[in-house]
Amino acid sequence: MRVAACLAALMLAAAGPVRAQEPAHPESIQIGLSTDRVAITADFAGADLTIFGALENADPLINRQGRYDVYVVLEGPARPVVVRRKSRVLGMWINTQSETFVNVPMSYSVATTRQPQDITDPNNYRQLSLGANNIYMEPEDKRDSPLTIQEFTEALRERKLATGLYSDNIGGVQFLSQSLFRATLHLAPNVPVGTHKARAFLFRNGIFIKETSAQLAIVKSGFEQTIFRFATDHGFGYGLFAIGLAMLTGWLGRIIFRKD
Repeated sequence: MRVAACLAALMLAAAGPVRAQEPAHPESIQIGLSTDRVAITADFAGADLTIFGALENADPLINRQGRYDVYVVLEGPARPVVVRRKSRVLGMWINTQSETFVNVPMSYSVATTRQPQDITDPNNYRQLSLGANNIYMEPEDKRDSPLTIQEFTEALRERKLATGLYSDNIGGVQFLSQSLFRATLHLAPNVPVGTHKARAFLFRNGIFIKETSAQLAIVKSGFEQTIFRFATDHGFGYGLFAIGLAMLTGWLGRIIFRKD
């Protein structure tokens, strides 16, 4: 018996480590943008971006029960942001305090299948940094008091929401079939130029399963793009041109509206 047990152990060792049984339905998610480039002109008043996606290896039973949820995010380029507080001093409103945040998403649009609280619990949103309220706003000076940082963080979020750069579209993700879905995200008129990242998160019964992403380029077009490139590549010359144009405009205004 002891010899047989040793032989069995040797056979298991030769076969290698025992692997955990793979799930019967290893779901995944894929997305594709209706366009990978959006051109902004002077009369740009906002637009809707459509993202198409598909579930792969979805469990038919869970699918029929409608227990798959998709959370789609379009995140703009990250840049430093300064938040200032104005106070009334001697009858005038002046900036008395400021807080600088680094790597702040300039825009953040969300589309979901249902209300966020019906998809998963708040802890998962915090761990995944999903939703405008869960974006980590990193202060440049971490020595400031936590209360001050929190106050300026909330003010920054409120400002982004007020300008439409942070937005939610509850029900903006719709399943066209058991595996295909469509998400609609809104681009604000003041959407920032740069590379935006579209991310789709798949949840099953409130549990996060998979994430996938794609990129979207937002660029200026036409005469605005020419001015933008000139100002970026030739800052000094653009400054001189702006000063000269202002002086010329003032001189012409004086001539036209002169009262003799």
